[in-house]
Amino acid sequence: MSDAPLLTETRGAVLIITINDAPWNRMSAAFMDELETLVVDIAKNDAIRAVVLTGAGDKNFSVGMNLKEIGTAVQAKGGQDAFFDQRWNVISAIENMGKPWVATFFGNCLGGGLELPLGCHFRLAAEEGCQIGLPEMDLGTVPAWGGSARLPRVVGRTHAIDMILRGKKISGPEAYRIGLANEVWPLADLKDRAITLAEDLAAQPRLAVKAMLEALMSSPMKTLEQSLADERAAVHLTSGTADAREGIMAFLEKRKPVFNQD
Repeated sequence: MSDAPLLTETRGAVLIITINDAPWNRMSAAFMDELETLVVDIAKNDAIRAVVLTGAGDKNFSVGMNLKEIGTAVQAKGGQDAFFDQRWNVISAIENMGKPWVATFFGNCLGGGLELPLGCHFRLAAEEGCQIGLPEMDLGTVPAWGGSARLPRVVGRTHAIDMILRGKKISGPEAYRIGLANEVWPLADLKDRAITLAEDLAAQPRLAVKAMLEALMSSPMKTLEQSLADERAAVHLTSGTADAREGIMAFLEKRKPVFNQD
């Protein structure tokens, strides 16, 4: 059994990243350092078109930071701001790289174990056993990886206030009800479903996916007119491409398109 803080596996155009600290899957400083490097590599690698983020075993996705090492980790980064900036930057890079990421919620998904998935584009939850939340209030502090900024954008301000101020933990079905999870599956099927979803996303036309993710992820900060301009730019980018021609031919020939052949 490897003692590396994260494991990777490639299945076709899908990369599976596993937090390797079962049963708790703490996001250690070493894990974040490796993820930081890996995210840069993924962004540059056109062969990877979708990513699954999960945790080892079936007990917990992640309980968040390893609090026992936070003092030395902050010192090693040169201070608190640099320490948290690294986490902000990694999550932002995931969010904005133009490739879909699928995260899995199961067991405890707390603190960073929610904040990191908030930067992903799809979140799938186990229908049983989930405890999803930002419990920092119980520790006398506040979310520090961007949770208070991203959670209200995903679930709305009312639900975000409820979860953050009360340190409230919610189930997988509740996460689906409020829009935090895209789908809910039995725990036994959850990881396989995440991989299948990532494979489906990887099969979509690469340039079109990238263009739409860039437009959609930036839209909350833009006016309607700016978002319409982004859409028009995406139209220009994807018109006349090999994938666009394949999509039209497949439609006319009544078959499933096969994209990304170039």
